[in-house]
Amino acid sequence: QEFVTVLVRDPRVQKEDSWHSYIDYEIFIHTNSICFTRKTSCVRRRYREFVWLRQRLQSNAVLIQLPELPSKTPFFNMNNPHHVDHRRQGLQKFLEKILQDALLLSDSRLHLFLQTQLSPEDMEACVSGQTKYSVADAIHSFASLNRRFPIEDEERKKGKNDADSDSESSSSGLGPSDDSISSGCKASPASEES
Repeated sequence: QEFVTVLVRDPRVQKEDSWHSYIDYEIFIHTNSICFTRKTSCVRRRYREFVWLRQRLQSNAVLIQLPELPSKTPFFNMNNPHHVDHRRQGLQKFLEKILQDALLLSDSRLHLFLQTQLSPEDMEACVSGQTKYSVADAIHSFASLNRRFPIEDEERKKGKNDADSDSESSSSGLGPSDDSISSGCKASPASEES
């Protein structure tokens, strides 16, 4: 039985400059689905990146009614834990519904959004073939830069001992697109299951 577990958690305030701040959220994925390049991943995304993702998915799947994002309210207060948690729950419900749709799961932008820290511009460039790296290269490169999952590291070591295993290293030259890669994701109890 295939499963995809997605958690949106750990909201953090990030400073853009001395006047502007925003909140980003950790997106943790644990899956055995063949649709995913990596079985566990962890990235940080902000609300406006979710808005971008929804717009891109909607433009590619015109006949599908996508779930709504939590509304962007002018009264949103990032210092109010209730507001922040309400938005976090809404973002999680949005991703849970999207990940149940086979057509949406076939969109490379969704996978780059969930499994790399590429910016929306870089995701668009990758999907449209304007980069030296493929979608799979981007995901593998991000995972190798952000090793947080000891179980997957062990699986990879076992795989390298097999004569027919393929290397996960890539010479794509991908690097972190912003500082959020270093903010670290914590492993989840779900990642300890086999």
